[in-house]
Amino acid sequence: MILNANWSYPTQIRFGVGRINEIADACKSCGMTRPLLITDKGLADMDITHQTLDLLKAGGLGDAIFSAVDPNPSDINVRDGLAVYRDGGFDGVVAFGGGSGLDLAKVIALMAGQTRPLWDFEDVDDWWTRADAAAIQPIVAVPTTAGTGSEVGRASLITNTDSQEKKIIFHPKMLASVVICDPQLTVGMPDFMTAGTGVDAFAHCVEAFCSPHYHPMSQGIALEGMRLVKTYLPRAYADGTDLEARAHMMSAAMMGATGFQKGLGAIHALSHPIGAVHHTHHGTTNAVCMPAVLRFNKPAIESVIASAANYLDIAGGFEGFCDYVDKLNTSLGIPKTLTELGVVNADLDALTQSALRDPSVNGNPVAMNYHNTLQLFREIL
Repeated sequence: MILNANWSYPTQIRFGVGRINEIADACKSCGMTRPLLITDKGLADMDITHQTLDLLKAGGLGDAIFSAVDPNPSDINVRDGLAVYRDGGFDGVVAFGGGSGLDLAKVIALMAGQTRPLWDFEDVDDWWTRADAAAIQPIVAVPTTAGTGSEVGRASLITNTDSQEKKIIFHPKMLASVVICDPQLTVGMPDFMTAGTGVDAFAHCVEAFCSPHYHPMSQGIALEGMRLVKTYLPRAYADGTDLEARAHMMSAAMMGATGFQKGLGAIHALSHPIGAVHHTHHGTTNAVCMPAVLRFNKPAIESVIASAANYLDIAGGFEGFCDYVDKLNTSLGIPKTLTELGVVNADLDALTQSALRDPSVNGNPVAMNYHNTLQLFREIL
């Protein structure tokens, strides 16, 4: 079954195979006449990117591209992208790619008309109100992976190269005006990327479901998101051309990002500093951290996870769920430790201090402190 639909949840979403052909119309519906397509270095020369640029050009919107985006986008990428955007006289962005390209593009749209520095808009208290909302540029988001769900998010994760920390930049108007989800665009993903991004979506759903905060809408979305990943990630990994599986994984990614409005937790608090310092793939890092964090949180989430396991047809309650996660990671070729992931000479004290400053700490079901966070890093390393 090939899925095709139009949704407005939480933004306008054009979902289905072939919907990328609507890219020029989507841009025009936002008032764009000269968009800048922003993507990462790995995607810049791929056929799907060239095809999208051709569609924009055929629609009279030009074919401008900025692709100097690192796997973990940084303030340097923001600086360089802003220079290109402002000098080129663009009037909107097409955020194209995985989490890195989408996050960077959304920040470029935010910062294009601002006079204050980037870090003034960190997701702290009501700092977002410092921005000139009228100067934020329109965004059309086109995901090419099924993981972060950044296409339906109002925030971006940017590495501060001075402190080597990932910071959340937030504004309500960073939500894309239009999202085009075309499963065909994810067919070319390599196996390791399908695995890492897919478990990233699962981690978002798991942490949202376990968060102690009150948000019943997110609770339901997170639970069904887990089911979609459980059912369709193995299929997408086994056969990258399985469009039904690819479609459901794109839905699961958006559900994870919508669901984690309820909160994230220790998985992300640990993975953010690891990625900022050691430049590991975010989703794969989440996957490596997940088994240890589940057991760390057991006193607070045993019954919650047992209810999820029941819904997912996983026998054995909490222990059965943990066993499922271990087997899923193994089946997807996920490393078991940070060392296997390539983390060497880790400064565990600095990583621990950074993890405890991460906003995700506040959503963890078990209170995190220096001692237990350091022990978690040691277990995962």
